[in-house]
Amino acid sequence: MKFDLHTHHDRCGHAESGIRDYIEAALGAGMNVIGISDHSPYFESTEDHPNPRTAMAKSEFPRYIAEVLRLKEEYKDRIEVLLGLETDYFPEHMELHRKVYSQYPFDYIIGSVHWSGGIKIFDRKRWKGLTPEQITEHKDQYLDLIRQSAECGMFDVIGHMDALKANYPSLSQVPSKVLDEVLKVIAERRIAIEVNTSGKTKECGGWYPADDILERALYYGVGITFGSDAHRPDRVGDEWEQVRLRLKEIGFKEWVFFRRRQKQIVTL
Repeated sequence: MKFDLHTHHDRCGHAESGIRDYIEAALGAGMNVIGISDHSPYFESTEDHPNPRTAMAKSEFPRYIAEVLRLKEEYKDRIEVLLGLETDYFPEHMELHRKVYSQYPFDYIIGSVHWSGGIKIFDRKRWKGLTPEQITEHKDQYLDLIRQSAECGMFDVIGHMDALKANYPSLSQVPSKVLDEVLKVIAERRIAIEVNTSGKTKECGGWYPADDILERALYYGVGITFGSDAHRPDRVGDEWEQVRLRLKEIGFKEWVFFRRRQKQIVTL
């Protein structure tokens, strides 16, 4: 059973091609399940499309839902298409987003922290001039936001858990005071973390999260899923088999995907 829960398309403004192209790429990659999870609009904004290079417009959201559901039906005899979404975690706006999302038949929702301390996590400049103590504070502040996102009860999957290291690879060597507590909360809430293979497109050059976090996740009983975070159709399912084998080496016996917000267990 091959699945990929994390894909984007051209509505978000920074991905290539349309939804159908990702489904066809999944078929070509031998996938059994493909999740469509484009970036949620910023519903808290008074503007329809405040960040056209980041997320889809509010006016596009119903059309996104309708297109995925239509393609789900069209492809049902060839591949299972899941209706998903990736949304930023902004604590002050989550209740508004919860009300909007509750109107639609999502299979799963990915919660991702893209901003921490008011700065984008991929911003290289955030690290300039910081002391080792301040770098540790940045890391723990980011991880604490992930903890909060798990506690909010809105997400099925935590997206790219240590992506703060993307353009600062040595962050992986910085110890964290809060990581274990974050993983405990994720496990208690029965949420999955994804192994996200898009880290290869950043300076860190590896998956999110790193092996040491996956080992701790196994210890605490955290569920694992797979997401390529594809922004081009040719990255759908990227390194799926390598991830599967590595998870088995670490000691995982299973991983999961979600259908109608219910966890589906797949043997590794």
